[in-house]
Amino acid sequence: MLIAVYLLFAIAATSRAGLQIATRLAEAPVAYLLSGLAAVIYIVAAVGLARAGTGGRRTALVCCLVELVGVLGVGALSLARPALFPDETVWSEFGSGYGYIPLVLPVLGLAWLWRTRDRAV
Repeated sequence: MLIAVYLLFAIAATSRAGLQIATRLAEAPVAYLLSGLAAVIYIVAAVGLARAGTGGRRTALVCCLVELVGVLGVGALSLARPALFPDETVWSEFGSGYGYIPLVLPVLGLAWLWRTRDRAV
């Protein structure tokens, strides 16, 4: 289920960011490029979560950590200095424009990785 949500969100974020970058990049380049970066991270995280083995788990772990740092950093910055983001990013205001999914998703991903870790190591 987590992988399906990641894939769905990756498609939504990629579609929106792609359209914004293609048609309105000059209006809010930082916001739209950050959304594009977030979309790529969601795609890579979904692939990492779907793959079995150490490499997939490591990839997913890095992506989830980057997502969490991104949504917390951009979320706080977008509230403290809104002029820096003339339009929303995926991570603006902690993902409020996306129902806070960007805030919850990396936490769920990290929890899943923790819960399914190999306890023998």
